[in-house]
Amino acid sequence: MANKSKIILGIDPGTLVMGYGLILIEGKKASLIEMDVLKLSKFKDHYERLQLIHARVNEIILQHKPTSFAIEAPFFGKNVQSMLKLGRAQGVAIATAMQAGVPVTEYSPKKVKQSVTGNGNADKEQVWKMLQHILQVSERPDYFDATDALAVAVCHFYQESSPLAGISKGKGWEKFLQQHPDRIVR
Repeated sequence: MANKSKIILGIDPGTLVMGYGLILIEGKKASLIEMDVLKLSKFKDHYERLQLIHARVNEIILQHKPTSFAIEAPFFGKNVQSMLKLGRAQGVAIATAMQAGVPVTEYSPKKVKQSVTGNGNADKEQVWKMLQHILQVSERPDYFDATDALAVAVCHFYQESSPLAGISKGKGWEKFLQQHPDRIVR
């Protein structure tokens, strides 16, 4: 990873509460810029909620100018209507980032937890404790949706800064060794 600073916007999509978190990357260090939620439950019309998601994500992008956008993939639930609404919320957030020219990456909830805590089955409290340690923050937000979004941003940072980042599957090791001949022990 280059020494140029980057800003990663993480989103935990939701139709009642959407979490977002922004981190600044300088060198190999991440620090918190902001984390918060957009509360949508008081708005009864689903389309109005989608418009508010679009407006808030666009506002965040204009204000902070993130270089990357990471979003948590919806988990598979039993309620089809809830999944449909969550997918729409996620789609609106993704389309907003794409329209602004911000590269989008999606992570499963298990991948986010694994990246942050080392345990893909960690609970929200464990994820928050690790984020406090990683980012040196103490203030606890009112909603875990904000910390979930922050975890998505941290996950993206870890995935981007991995020595294996950018290597496609299949010929991955061959390409890695070509790019890093100094790592070959003879």
